[in-house]
Amino acid sequence: MIRVLLADDHHLVRTGFRVILEAEEDVEVVGEAADGAQAVDLAARTRPDVVLMDVEMPGVDGLEATRRIVAADAGPAVLILTTFDRDDYLFSALQAGASGFLLKNGTPEALVDAVRVLAQGDALLAPAITRRVIATFTRPGGTTRTDGARLSELTPREHEVLVLLAGGATNAEIATALFLGEATVKTHVSRVLAKLGLRDRTQAVVFAYEHGVVTPGG
Repeated sequence: MIRVLLADDHHLVRTGFRVILEAEEDVEVVGEAADGAQAVDLAARTRPDVVLMDVEMPGVDGLEATRRIVAADAGPAVLILTTFDRDDYLFSALQAGASGFLLKNGTPEALVDAVRVLAQGDALLAPAITRRVIATFTRPGGTTRTDGARLSELTPREHEVLVLLAGGATNAEIATALFLGEATVKTHVSRVLAKLGLRDRTQAVVFAYEHGVVTPGG
């Protein structure tokens, strides 16, 4: 059973999400929060697998709540849901540690699929989102920083995998590019995330561009 926590300051929105999710046999809504502070508290007490997080909430907003929740030991995956299709929200959410980003005008099916993807330990990173992350680093001020100590722990093969991850490649695409089996790719991806202290592929993309592993257009 996938345990989900809802965080949104609009009661009707939370009710709608609950109805959609609890119609699924493998999903259980374990709590509702009306602001970020409540979300952090409930996440610690109910230990959900996935948190559906609004961005704009009174007091502690969704981005700060995401940072606090993700920082906790064995913290749940966070799926940002917002009505605002803004790059600053998108990138701030990814930097805060969110594993996925959806607009509220999406379909119920997309919401359910996203919850299942995150519950499985993967990330929801559509190619369009990858392109927008990359675009952030092409803007003035989009500088990178290096972290040689962590990067030096990667083997040459793991470095290649990280570069391909940063381009939004799937495991199958990485396998084809590197002439490897998908099972081997999964092992490499897991090792890359572990060595860099990252939660999932979403954070790997952000890390790669922030630290100059890859460059826009490179």
